[in-house]
Amino acid sequence: MPLALLALAVGAFGLGTTEFVMMGLLPDVADDLGISIPTAGHLVSAYALGVVIGAPLLAAVTARMSRRTVLIGLMGLFVAGNALSALAPGEHWLLAARFLSGLPHGAFFGVGAVVATGMVAPERKARSVSLMFLGLTLANIAGVPVATLMGQHLGWRATFLGVSAIGLAAIASLALLIPHDHAHAAPAVGLRRELVALKSVPVWLALGTTVAGFGALFSAYSYITPMLTDSAGYAGSSVTLLLALFGVGATAGNLVGGRLADHSLRGTLFGGLTSLVVVLALFPVLMSAQWSAAVAVVLLGTAAFVTGSPLQLMVMEKASAAPSLASSANQAAFNLANAGGAWIGGLALAAGLGATSPALTGAALAVLGLGVAAVATVVDRRRVDASPGRERVVAAHLPEHAEAVRY
Repeated sequence: MPLALLALAVGAFGLGTTEFVMMGLLPDVADDLGISIPTAGHLVSAYALGVVIGAPLLAAVTARMSRRTVLIGLMGLFVAGNALSALAPGEHWLLAARFLSGLPHGAFFGVGAVVATGMVAPERKARSVSLMFLGLTLANIAGVPVATLMGQHLGWRATFLGVSAIGLAAIASLALLIPHDHAHAAPAVGLRRELVALKSVPVWLALGTTVAGFGALFSAYSYITPMLTDSAGYAGSSVTLLLALFGVGATAGNLVGGRLADHSLRGTLFGGLTSLVVVLALFPVLMSAQWSAAVAVVLLGTAAFVTGSPLQLMVMEKASAAPSLASSANQAAFNLANAGGAWIGGLALAAGLGATSPALTGAALAVLGLGVAAVATVVDRRRVDASPGRERVVAAHLPEHAEAVRY
């Protein structure tokens, strides 16, 4: 695997840290700015909104630029957003800075996935994506806890300055390790071609699978703390350690999913979603004891992130002629899943169905994801069945290129 993947992982580590650290800093930020915790929660939404808007927008605007230059520029925007967060004099300035910080998130992962797969052999594409995502999962194990402790002892502003330093390290890594000639090996194709690729039905089915599949995760994970305290009987002080266990499971699932997807992309996707259905359906039982609740947290992270690399690679393959915009749109889909899953899980809680009810709504969403993936498979098979006749016609006129056409 190219060392350049390390640079992408460093950037992903910074992005993952700043995305999730706000959850742990909400009380400190609220006290310092004189606002309520629910109002401070808008800072989480501001970042997510930045991701959803920025992912397709920045990918489209930079479609003709060198991808190496784009990655460095996106991390520069990330550094600026976090530095402004640290210096924000009030709530509204901090909201704007968090929105700015979220803008490069999806585009970085989207363009980074295209760069990562372009530097490896075809049979290692999913593994290369999983190694970039490794920075995101490691952020949940190390980055978020350390950044939260820094904020609690040195002030929340110090946390964002620290995240800015990670961004500067990522810029240096990208400049040193991403080769200059990569843009020539995998050139940008222009906005019109990217938009045409995004019109494809299989691309939208792949994006729909992402929204449903990861919506299942966030339906449960958004309310994991009350599950652990109210159902499993853990003290609130133990939740941080248990969330680190989720990060361990996510890291393991991400690495395993990357390896398996290189052998069978759809098999890994269907297996991961099926595992997610089973784990979420068992949550009411697993949350009845502390030891099984800890196991459930690990299994949730593992089952969900087994599907991460396959989902990203599937979207890119469906838009293979112009993958940057579709790949970035998939990151917007991940964040829509975050918001939608949390909303649906909240409806179950508000209906009085019990502390573990969001896990059951998550299981239903995972089943929906399986259904969308199945439809996508049927569409692909019909397209393949329709193609041999055309291949034979082309091969008859251009026999010297017949093998390339069939490929």
